[in-house]
Amino acid sequence: MYNLTGEFECKVDAKGRLKMPATLLKQLGMEHARFTINRGFENHLMIYPQDVWEKKTKEINHLNIYVKKNRQAIRYFHRGATQLSCDTADRILIPKRLMEYADLRKEVVLFAYNEQIELWAKDQYDAMLDMEPEDFSQLAEDVFGDNAIAHE
Repeated sequence: MYNLTGEFECKVDAKGRLKMPATLLKQLGMEHARFTINRGFENHLMIYPQDVWEKKTKEINHLNIYVKKNRQAIRYFHRGATQLSCDTADRILIPKRLMEYADLRKEVVLFAYNEQIELWAKDQYDAMLDMEPEDFSQLAEDVFGDNAIAHE
């Protein structure tokens, strides 16, 4: 559906508004100015274009709620989920609780890949990058080695 890509250094204003980068909005298409934001797996936020969010919630809603781990996964996935729309200045308003969860202040990084966008406090994003494995080629082999597609 999407093939989002890029790292974007941005600023959040005192009211919690974040101007979405024009390059990123162009990748989405201007008709996709609606998003859902929620807590990420680490100490960051996830931003999904609305149609991607709907697809992901359909997947998770197929889990059997009578299984405790499934209920927990559903709750954790939906925690803090909030629908957002860009205003006329292409800004989104990040809910205060989510700002606090991700420790967002003024400087942030949007990391776009595949169909989603991670929103990080800049210092935490930089720290995460500093923890990059010493041997990335070994990690790539471990993760992708059995699934590699032969080059034609």
